[in-house]
Amino acid sequence: MLSTARAVIDLDVPGPTISRHLYGHFAEHLGRCIYGGFWVGEDSDIPNEGGIRLDVVEALRALDVPNLRWPGGCFADEYHWRDGVGPRQDRPRMVNTHWGDVVEDNAFGTHEFMHLCELLGAEPYVNGNVGSGTVREMSEWVEYLTRDGDSPMAALRRENGRAEPWKVKFWGIGNEAWGCGGNMRAEAYADLARQYATFCRDHGENRLYRIAAGASDDDYAWTETLMKAISCLGWTREPRGFFQGISFHYYTVPGPWHDKGSALDFGTEDYYATMVQARRVEEIIRGHAAVMDVYDPGRTVGLVLDEWGTWWNVEPGTNPGFLYQQNTLRDALVAAVHFDAFHRHADRLVMANIAQTVNVLQAMILTDPGTGALVLTPTYHVFAMNTGHHDAAALDVHLTATPTKAVGEGELERVSASASVKGDTALVSLTNLDADGPATVVLDLRGRAVTGTRGRILTADTLQAANTPQASAAVAVHDFHGVRTTDQAFGHGLQVDIPAHSYVTLELNLA
Repeated sequence: MLSTARAVIDLDVPGPTISRHLYGHFAEHLGRCIYGGFWVGEDSDIPNEGGIRLDVVEALRALDVPNLRWPGGCFADEYHWRDGVGPRQDRPRMVNTHWGDVVEDNAFGTHEFMHLCELLGAEPYVNGNVGSGTVREMSEWVEYLTRDGDSPMAALRRENGRAEPWKVKFWGIGNEAWGCGGNMRAEAYADLARQYATFCRDHGENRLYRIAAGASDDDYAWTETLMKAISCLGWTREPRGFFQGISFHYYTVPGPWHDKGSALDFGTEDYYATMVQARRVEEIIRGHAAVMDVYDPGRTVGLVLDEWGTWWNVEPGTNPGFLYQQNTLRDALVAAVHFDAFHRHADRLVMANIAQTVNVLQAMILTDPGTGALVLTPTYHVFAMNTGHHDAAALDVHLTATPTKAVGEGELERVSASASVKGDTALVSLTNLDADGPATVVLDLRGRAVTGTRGRILTADTLQAANTPQASAAVAVHDFHGVRTTDQAFGHGLQVDIPAHSYVTLELNLA
C-alpha cells in the first residue's frame, strides 16, 4: 500500500550551519585501511604519489572530504609518533596488538599522513596516545607539527624534510579511555585529559581544537563527568578551557556483539532491526546534548561523533582482526538516516567520522588485494549526494502523517528527511526505509519561490545489492524523475514518489 507523508519546509528560515566536518572520515592502522588501501608504497605498479594510491585519492576528492582522523582508534593508544618519522629504512617495527597481531613497519607515519591530507584537501585530525604514551610525547608531537622557529621539535621536523609547520587544528586526547584506551574510570580519565590538554599548546597562529575521548553509546554519566571537568576550570593559562569538544562513539549493531550478523546474508527482519538501531543515533545525540546543555548552555563546547557506522561479522575467509565487510544498499540507507539526524542537531554536533574510509567496516572504497581493482561502495554514493549540505544552513522539516512499521516492541518511522539552504539553492534529502513499498512525500515549500528542481536517486533491486569488481554499478546514482508539482495553500508544492528502499536528494533552485 502506498504510504504518504507531508513535509512543511520554510525556505526563508535558515537554522544553524551544518558543518562540513559532519562528513569527516577515519583511517586507522587496521587491516587494509592504510596498507593496501591508502598506501601502496613508492615501488608499486599502482599509480601513486610518494606511495599514496592516487585512484583512492581521486575518488575521495569527489566527496570533498573535510577531515581525516588518524592513526586510530584503538591503535592510537599504542602508537608512538617518533617511530614513524625519519628515513623509512631506520624506523623501528612494532606489533599491532589490537588488530590482527600483525607487525607494523611504520612506513606510513606523520609526514605520509600529512601528505595524504594535502592530496585530499582534508584537514588532519590527529589522535594522540594517552593510553600508553606520555604527556611529553603528545606535547612534542604538537610542537613537531605546528611550531615554527628554532625549537627542538621544529628542528627535527626540518631534519626530516619539512621546513614549514603544518596547520593542525583537531587533536584527540586519547581514544575510548573506558575500553581499549586504558580501561579507565571517567573521573580518572577526566583528570588525565586535563593534564594532557594543558600541555598541548597553541604554537604561533595554530589554534588547537582539543577533543576529549567521550562515551560509548548512551553513557551520559561519562559525558557529565567530562563537562564537570570543564566547568570547574579554576585558574588556567588557557582562557579557552581544557577541551573544545567531547566525543562519543556509536555503531549500528542490531545483533549481539559476539555475532553481529552478515553484511550480505540477511533478511527483511534483519534489515528493519538495523534501521531501528540506526535511527537510535538521534536519541543518543539528543541525550548527550542535554547533559552538555546543563553545563554549557551557550553551546561553546562541540559534540563529536568520531566513530559511527555499521559493524558486521567479517567476510568469510578474511582475517577476523582486519574488520573487512561488504557494503550493501542497507548500509547506504543507514548512512542516510544518520545524516538527517546530524543535520537536525547541527547546533551542538560539530563533527562526525565514519568508520572507516577504505577496506574496514562501513567503508567508502574497497580495494581488491589480488587485482588491485577499486570499488566505490553504496555508502560512498550517499556521501557524494550530500556534498550540497556542507556548510549550508539547516532547514526545519516538519513531517506529518509519517508512515510507521511495528518492529519488535517499537515502531520505525519509514520516511526520513532533512534539508538545508545555501544562497539560492536548497537541498532536500528523503529516504524511504520501507523494504517493499513505495512512499509519497508531499513537500509544502514556503517562503521562497522554487524555479527549478533536479533529483537523484540511489537504490537497487534488492537490499542485499553490493558493488564488486565484476559489478561495480549494482548500486549506483541515477537521475530521479518521480517529482511533480502540486497545489499548496501556502507555497510551492512538490509531490515526490519514492520507490521502496531508496534514497533521494532534490536540489531546488530558489528565487
